[in-house]
Amino acid sequence: MNLIDLQKTFKTDDDALEYLAKLRWPDGVRCVICGADTVKQYVSPTKKQPNRKVYQCQEPTCKQQFTATAGTIFHDTHLPLTKWFAALALITDAKKGISAAQLQRHLGTSYKAAWYLAHRIRKAMEETGAPLTGTVEIDETYVGGKSIRRSNRGNRRYEMKDAVVGMVERGGRLRFRYIGKGSATADRVRPVVRENISRDVERVITDESTIYPPVFDGYIASKHETVCHRDEYVTGVDTHTNTIESAFSLLKRGIMGSFHSISIKHLPRYCSEFEYRFNRRQQPSMFEETLAKMTRVKPMPFATLTADPSPTLEV
Repeated sequence: MNLIDLQKTFKTDDDALEYLAKLRWPDGVRCVICGADTVKQYVSPTKKQPNRKVYQCQEPTCKQQFTATAGTIFHDTHLPLTKWFAALALITDAKKGISAAQLQRHLGTSYKAAWYLAHRIRKAMEETGAPLTGTVEIDETYVGGKSIRRSNRGNRRYEMKDAVVGMVERGGRLRFRYIGKGSATADRVRPVVRENISRDVERVITDESTIYPPVFDGYIASKHETVCHRDEYVTGVDTHTNTIESAFSLLKRGIMGSFHSISIKHLPRYCSEFEYRFNRRQQPSMFEETLAKMTRVKPMPFATLTADPSPTLEV
């Protein structure tokens, strides 16, 4: 949904709240405590929302009052739902991400509110699914820090960088998994691969890195193919890792061009955002699907988001 359609559809917070209720309870409103469908609706006006709707469970043992935002990511928010919806439209439509500073300017909020809002939307974008199948490309990339060169061989080491493993089905789903600081090794990549790639995969393609043979040994070694990037980009007809490298380029351009610097602590959440958007890049209903997910995600307090501060990842 683009911003013009958004403004036409959700003129007021009441419109947004009604739409949210339909997304949350497509078969009729249910009590958020006991799950009963014997619910009545009342109007409980406030200064900001003169037509604010409140529901009350009619079960004698419950009698709970609640709104459409109760128990969701929107619970007790001080921002109008129209601004939430605008932020969601901007984030889902931004191919390389949008910074909190840019959201601040678009929404007319404080930087803190925009930053917190963006991270709660990214939280809703975190997902898991069935292991990848078909033809799968795997590669690793490094973000932040500086690479160190050994004096004897000149090989790069990545003690100062943070490693992300990427896996993508040809024409299908993408997975980004942050595996921590330092060089990607077979021991660190193995559990990620075995959790996210099915034994029934048809082919798995990597570059010539020495970390992958031990990863696939005893698992899917017979289906492993490699391309030697020192000599060529494609081996044979279609043995390449161009798909996963293009996905990495979006992640890198987003970090370097949109965010400029991010916290290492939040890197997995940024990876989830780019993964989520890549997997739905041709899906016109991404806004509606993400909004529905946001009604099922538990609230993330600001104290939880900012606990145990981590160093900033400069790029």
